[in-house]
Amino acid sequence: MVCNSYLRSLIIRAGNSGIFTKTRVRLNNIQRSLHAGPALGLNYTWRCEFRRCVKMMVDSGAAAKRGPVTDLLPDKDDDGGFVSGGWKSEDGKLSCGYSSFRGKRATMEDFYDLKTSHIDGKSVCMFGVFDGHGGSRAAEYLKEHLFENLLKHPQFLTDPNLAISESYQQTDVEFLDSERDSYRDDGSTASTAVLVGNHLYVANVGDSRTVISKAGKAIALSDDHKPNRTDERKRIENAGGVVMWAGTWRVGGVLAMSRAFGNRMLKQFVVSEPEIQDQEIDEEIELLVLASDGLWDVVPNDVSLSLSKNVVLVFFAYAHIYLYVHYFQDAVALARTEEEPESAARKLTETAFTRGSADNITCIVVRFHHNNNADPAKIPA
Repeated sequence: MVCNSYLRSLIIRAGNSGIFTKTRVRLNNIQRSLHAGPALGLNYTWRCEFRRCVKMMVDSGAAAKRGPVTDLLPDKDDDGGFVSGGWKSEDGKLSCGYSSFRGKRATMEDFYDLKTSHIDGKSVCMFGVFDGHGGSRAAEYLKEHLFENLLKHPQFLTDPNLAISESYQQTDVEFLDSERDSYRDDGSTASTAVLVGNHLYVANVGDSRTVISKAGKAIALSDDHKPNRTDERKRIENAGGVVMWAGTWRVGGVLAMSRAFGNRMLKQFVVSEPEIQDQEIDEEIELLVLASDGLWDVVPNDVSLSLSKNVVLVFFAYAHIYLYVHYFQDAVALARTEEEPESAARKLTETAFTRGSADNITCIVVRFHHNNNADPAKIPA
């Protein structure tokens, strides 16, 4: 926590350089500074224009024939306690499970969402993991609004990639607007998977991750938004920001991720535009795993490596690539040992906790049942 005089001094010195203090600032007289774009070198005109443009676009589109949206979660989750559950589709082709745990943190800042609907005769399933930082409000807002905004987009079926990108950014603008009179400046990641018929769209902002298991092999469908990623660092610096080392690489020496929802003070550099990957679901795809970094940070590969001193430096250059692949492989291997996705999600969450995760841990596992002609009524709940 920084004091008033220090913050004022830092703002004066920084000017338009894009160097900021900690995002979690709760001071009596800071509200004006948080919202005064010129004082911090920020210009929010684009957000106002974008909000008007997107709202007009969403409201003016022809309404698709949409069935009711079913929330697959219970009405209330235990606040931070261990929560898990599962669901199966009526046709028996899809099942999913979720597990969430506050863990060693004093507060719960992870949220998650699972919804299903039918639009113009197409089945739609949506899965999301939202990992808050600096507070829980941003992640909670995403749970409440992100998928609803996506379903309202007039081009959701005709151009899902565009709909996802605009809905993400629209939701970010609306969240910041809803928080304009608060002292909070929290943010959140988002990793979502949207299944439209037999086509999967995975969108990511931040460092939560999504991976699929294809014929037993883990394939990453997201890439962490870290400030030291070459393309992300270039984008930040081109916008007038800086990437600094402060225990890890951080935007302005503050935030350890380069894209997020919220984070008003760094919004010029920390954008909410998602990276999207899409693909058809074929018979080789078995599982989909979405999780917050409370899982990924401590689920290492279980391959024993014996390194001599002569190869340590060579290995160090490639270690991050090797471990990145095996983080996913280990998660997939653990999930595949369980038949039911709820059991798989619980196993991943419990494994992360026993391996020492100090963060909130949230996981969603989706299992695809190919050539399943069973009567849905006979599928065990």
